[in-house]
Amino acid sequence: MALCCAPRLPRRALRPRSALLSSLRGGQRGPRPEHTAAEERKARQGHGPAGNRWEERLANAVTPLWRLPYQEQLQVKYESQRKHLQTLTSHLEELGTDVQELCCPLQPVVPSPIVNGYRNKSTFSVNQGPDGNPKTVGLYVGTGRARNIVCVKANHLENIPSKHKQVAQCYEEFIRCSPLEPCILFSEGGHWRELVVRTSSRGHTMAIVTFHPQELGQEALAAHKASLKEFFTCGPGTVCALTSLYFQESTMTRCSHEQSPFQLLHGQPHIFEEVLGLKFRISPDAFFQVNTGGAEVLYQAVGELSQVDGDTTLLDICCGTGTIGLTLAHQVSKIIGIEVVEKAIEDARWNAAFNGISNCEFHSGKAEAVLPQLLASWEAAQPLVAVVNPSRAGLHHRVVRAIRNCRSIQKLIYISCKPEGEAMRNFLELCCPPDPGKKLAGKPFAPTLAVPFDLFPHTAHCELVLLFTR
Repeated sequence: MALCCAPRLPRRALRPRSALLSSLRGGQRGPRPEHTAAEERKARQGHGPAGNRWEERLANAVTPLWRLPYQEQLQVKYESQRKHLQTLTSHLEELGTDVQELCCPLQPVVPSPIVNGYRNKSTFSVNQGPDGNPKTVGLYVGTGRARNIVCVKANHLENIPSKHKQVAQCYEEFIRCSPLEPCILFSEGGHWRELVVRTSSRGHTMAIVTFHPQELGQEALAAHKASLKEFFTCGPGTVCALTSLYFQESTMTRCSHEQSPFQLLHGQPHIFEEVLGLKFRISPDAFFQVNTGGAEVLYQAVGELSQVDGDTTLLDICCGTGTIGLTLAHQVSKIIGIEVVEKAIEDARWNAAFNGISNCEFHSGKAEAVLPQLLASWEAAQPLVAVVNPSRAGLHHRVVRAIRNCRSIQKLIYISCKPEGEAMRNFLELCCPPDPGKKLAGKPFAPTLAVPFDLFPHTAHCELVLLFTR
């Protein structure tokens, strides 16, 4: 059955949200029991009842739906997406738009083909663990604002594959043997920081270590890089069988390759993944959906929803390594991709060439700078379908304006992992009546269909695909 023809899921078929959430809290009410001194010693070592509580707290923070059977997780997510659409409906009514009870039909959540260990990318932090050791590698419980951060090992989390956990454990072993301190607060010194692990279904593993250089000279830096390389190529870290080992000196929380180059210490410069029969090259900081199997289902659906043909040009905004556009290239006349990460655009061009796809072009730069110029000279007679897959920050208002004011774009597919955030502002600017003050002159879009895809089992998140037409 085509996606656009599927019926909306009846609300009465869903278990009440209150009942679902109460089941999440099952067995956690009431005062905590007292613990003996021996039990507290075990807890400080990461074992025993208190140690289990830290693991449970982390699981609740990172994978809050982990206690629910998978079908019930999908029900919770369906209700959440319905709530977001109800919010959008209310806002559209305030703008004077004539809408029904829900602004568009909402389909059931499309399940992930893989439920456990599906992540192909994990980011691990370094901070003080439950036992007080500042060289603990894991994920955070608590917040910096509350000054109660504790770094808990992620070995028990169901969404992280065993290979990622193995690399994290080895990195912890390495930094605990290193004479250098971890960098927890930039102002307080220290050096060892985050670890990013990327894997592929082809068996490739990439590790990226972030390091604050502080006042270290080049000779000392070289010595510590050599020590890291030796650990993973000749020492205990060889069990990880890394395909690539990268090192990035960074004085910022996050920075791109252009701001601070990724230095290849060992192995191949890229890892490779297969999606819908195509081979994709992935650089250290390139965007790639974290659930490869789920991404394949998502991209196939985008092809269905777009209903593109051989006369259509597909505009892929925030294209990453070109995955969406290239998987649909055989259905369209031309692919145009735009991406701010320069290395990702290099990957996209390589991916196109390797897979023998020639009807595409990729532009590097901010979409708000590239897109208006590109569309300014677009001929109205050329059919154009837009697909946008931005970060949680949503699209820049100049990007929305360019799409809205381009008459050739009659169909837009918006993919969002956080529709209740900045994406909601984008939705309203796409659908509001013409607004001269915001230079929104084109005919408004209308939401036609919403399809959620569960790319993040056990978490509260999913990818919402909204089809807009005019």
